[in-house]
Amino acid sequence: MLDITARNNGSIGSDNNASADMKVLMKDAQSLLTAAASMTGEKADALRTRGMELLDRAMGKASQYQDQAKVKGKELAQSADVYVKDNPWRTVAAAASVGLLVGIYLGRK
Repeated sequence: MLDITARNNGSIGSDNNASADMKVLMKDAQSLLTAAASMTGEKADALRTRGMELLDRAMGKASQYQDQAKVKGKELAQSADVYVKDNPWRTVAAAASVGLLVGIYLGRK
């Protein structure tokens, strides 16, 4: 069971694939905690400790990705605000077009 944790230590950290990182961390932690539940003694304590470390790491990664998403969302909102202020009539035309298409789509149903 400890081989799983050694194998995955090098695969964590790629910001490009956050979902895969989280799945690996959660799966490893789950398997460690499941194995530790059926054992007793020092080995079980070591597995539980490692599982809790993996869960803490997953929570840290989730927090990091959440912070990055907030920053990116604010940047996108700022750029959209600038675009709308620079091109008000284009924005009105685009919104009216989308509204018309949604109206036509809903009217057919």
